[in-house]
Amino acid sequence: MTVQIYHNPRCSKSKQALSYLEKKGISPEIILYLETPPTADELGLTLLKLDLSPRDIMRTNEKLYKELELNDPSLSDEALITVLCAHPILIERPIVINGDQAKLARPADVIEEIL
Repeated sequence: MTVQIYHNPRCSKSKQALSYLEKKGISPEIILYLETPPTADELGLTLLKLDLSPRDIMRTNEKLYKELELNDPSLSDEALITVLCAHPILIERPIVINGDQAKLARPADVIEEIL
């Protein structure tokens, strides 16, 4: 099974998670999600593996979050997934996936739970 990481090379937390994996001898498949956003199906599956809701992985401090009024509680999970796929900058990172498990790797050492 290939370990995957939703990675943003400009993000220090993302770089820490990638380094953590590499120190464990793991060369993950790097998903540059800002360049190649996940589909709604892919993100939905990732959320199931994370056992989180779309709101749990949203970067609420992003200007776009406020502009799109994503704090509206009436927005469905499906609507939020659509927004996250259209605007991947709103996805919290890094996300590490190993088989049927995933972790939002903040801090990086929580990755150990799925290795």
